[in-house]
Amino acid sequence: MIDAISLGQLRTFIAVVNEGSFSSAARALRRTQSAVSESIANLEAQLSVALFDRTGRYPRLTPEGAALIADARAVATALDKLRARAKGMAGGLEPELIAVIDVFVPIDVVADVAEQFGAEFPSTPLRLYVEALGSAVQPVLEGRAGFALVGSLPVLPPDVTAERIADVKLLMVAAATHPLSLHRGVIPPEELARHTQLVLTDRSSLSDGQQFGVMAPSTWRLADLAAKHAFLLRGLGWGGMPDHTVRQDLEEGRLVELSIQNIPPGGASLPMSAIYRAADPPGPAGRWMIERLKRCTQNAE
Repeated sequence: MIDAISLGQLRTFIAVVNEGSFSSAARALRRTQSAVSESIANLEAQLSVALFDRTGRYPRLTPEGAALIADARAVATALDKLRARAKGMAGGLEPELIAVIDVFVPIDVVADVAEQFGAEFPSTPLRLYVEALGSAVQPVLEGRAGFALVGSLPVLPPDVTAERIADVKLLMVAAATHPLSLHRGVIPPEELARHTQLVLTDRSSLSDGQQFGVMAPSTWRLADLAAKHAFLLRGLGWGGMPDHTVRQDLEEGRLVELSIQNIPPGGASLPMSAIYRAADPPGPAGRWMIERLKRCTQNAE
């Protein structure tokens, strides 16, 4: 009998609880009161429990009804989501949006856009990965992500389309206690070479044989930007960091911007681009997110 329960019965149950009476529920549902009463009676028979105490002027939930109303609402909500998602998919909306974000992109901007995405596409699940170098590109090449926002891999395969989004400032920094921080004027290459450089490493094989921004023979390689940040603060080396990540440390004196040849004061500009396979461009949700990331990152500059 339980298998025969209909969505209409559950919605009637919910309406009676929300409206406080069978007559009010009937008006809300645009049905007759007798139809509402019959629907509830049939639901109670199928569930083998009384949902309402009808001895008073207004129906009151029984303990069993109070326990089941949350389940009824959950089922109705899930079906509403299913319908909305199916409708979007029928109109070309992605069933799920998977994207990869470069570690250099301000995470606050990404969080703001994700919040807006949830309101704009409530039936589309969002899955975001934060990666560096080739690891941000590889999921797109393999078809595991709809797009990626990258900036740290200058050479892209020819079948990938790139759209310029914004620039991120990249600074060379060291702890205030590090020997390089005490150097006055532009630091010569031979002096940089005497100290360990902290470098992001690529977890993919896309950048094999390539070096990005490596200026010292002695390097410590880290796959996580937060780990690199922590190592810099401990004075374990020097290296490049996005301005937004270290701005507070610079202002409060924990880190110092290094003066290095060919890198202008205030940092070098690292172009960020949205990339996707030319043969499989983003759908409506992906396109919306790319445009919103473009707008928000430019406003954050």
